[in-house]
Amino acid sequence: MRRYSLYLVSAAAAVAALAACGSMTGSSQNKMSFFLTSTNPGKGADFGGLAGADRYCQTLASNVGAGGKTWRAYLSSSAVAGSPAVNARDRIGKGPWVNAKGEQVAGSVDDLHSANNKLTKQTALTEKGTIISGRGDPVNLHDVLTGSTPDGRAISDGKDNTCGNWTKSGEGSAIVGHHDRTGLDDSAPAKSWNSSHATRGCGLDALKTTGGGGLLYCFAQN
Repeated sequence: MRRYSLYLVSAAAAVAALAACGSMTGSSQNKMSFFLTSTNPGKGADFGGLAGADRYCQTLASNVGAGGKTWRAYLSSSAVAGSPAVNARDRIGKGPWVNAKGEQVAGSVDDLHSANNKLTKQTALTEKGTIISGRGDPVNLHDVLTGSTPDGRAISDGKDNTCGNWTKSGEGSAIVGHHDRTGLDDSAPAKSWNSSHATRGCGLDALKTTGGGGLLYCFAQN
């Protein structure tokens, strides 16, 4: 009987420990206000425009219990007839932002775009709290779609920098950043998290040729 009682106590302790662990994980994810998408929905840079990209961020956040916030994709869009350009930096709120582990990646919009930014491969975690592979790993996925300048604004050079404002999955191009802040050299673009180079197309296969998978940065606006 005594052994049985000890077994019950041990089992209860184990259950409590697991519950506490789950509670901490859930708590961290509820506090999460930034993540790098873990996967692409399947159409490359075509998210159905900014609204579709926002919905995708919202869905991924909801899947891990962080859907109580208003999520926005860090994407700029170009001016088109009847619609002005949209700057990524103006869409994401004021900050601060923390990842799935509670680590702060930026305290404000200006901090996010500063030279001392804390957003790196180790902190740009997915909504699941995992690290996305980068340059030097067996599969390089460090290209993250942004369509933005280094300071987070739309580019007005007459070129397609946003894959048709995020509606193309074939021909076209978009500006990407490197979440691991590494590239072919030590130049500023190679080390930029949000404005490194243009892609060779808008479909998944084309995005892969320069080291990408059609991933996005998502920020909680509130």
